[in-house]
Amino acid sequence: MVKIRLARIGKKNDPVYRIVAIESKNKTNGKVLEVLGLWNPRENIKKVDQKALNKWLKTGAQISQTVKNLVA
Repeated sequence: MVKIRLARIGKKNDPVYRIVAIESKNKTNGKVLEVLGLWNPRENIKKVDQKALNKWLKTGAQISQTVKNLVA
């Protein structure tokens, strides 16, 4: 099953997250299928590729609650 969730990147005490489509069995920073966006909570920057996000949702991917709150 494919999930749309956050993958942490960035330095210690300076988190930046990618919004990714990933197989649910993979680890948080495992191999991703597609990068859908970026979220930087410190600078309040959100970039989401809505076209790619909708494509994955139409194919049956489940979205995490955190990503759902970010996109809404």
